[in-house]
Amino acid sequence: MNGNELAEVRRPGVRERLARALGPAGVFLRGFIENPRMVGSIIATSDSTIDKVLAPVEWNACKLFVEYGPGVGTFCRPVLDRLPRDGELVVIDTNPLFIEYLRKTIGDSRFHAVLGSAEDVEAIVAALGHSHADYVLSGLPFSTLPEGVGPAIAAATHRVLRSGGGFLTYQFTTAARDYTARHFARVDTGFAWFNVPPCLLAWGWKD
Repeated sequence: MNGNELAEVRRPGVRERLARALGPAGVFLRGFIENPRMVGSIIATSDSTIDKVLAPVEWNACKLFVEYGPGVGTFCRPVLDRLPRDGELVVIDTNPLFIEYLRKTIGDSRFHAVLGSAEDVEAIVAALGHSHADYVLSGLPFSTLPEGVGPAIAAATHRVLRSGGGFLTYQFTTAARDYTARHFARVDTGFAWFNVPPCLLAWGWKD
């Protein structure tokens, strides 16, 4: 291989250069372009929506918080800011681009970024030494997931949560709320108007 060929191999592609130039937004955009069915929106969730989604959480009783589909960490830092010192945050994503980015940019010992499927949350939680999760947050686009995946995630989430725990979702359709209602007897709902686009919030409580 000559010098020109080696340079061509090492030269980053357009998407890689764009991601570097735009920072987190570029990484997120690249993730959306590569797998749009697994990314809910290319626009970051607003601060007011984050606050509203997390408002019902009893942080002093939270030892393990799980998030599905963290993207570039829009919720990660707000959760870590609220989490007790002995609490842990586990994020699960099928996109290695996002997991690699989060591992490089979040240096908190309470943080664990796992490459995998939310369907396997029980095994992931057990592998980290926990018997259950206190809260699970999801921004996954349930309406566009492959057939059967949404119901499987909702069922696994109900099983992994402790009694009194909650499943928190924010969506642009009613799919996540509907799947949640199949397993959680009590589901509270709300709406985040100051988000682009506005989204439906749901909190399923495991009584």
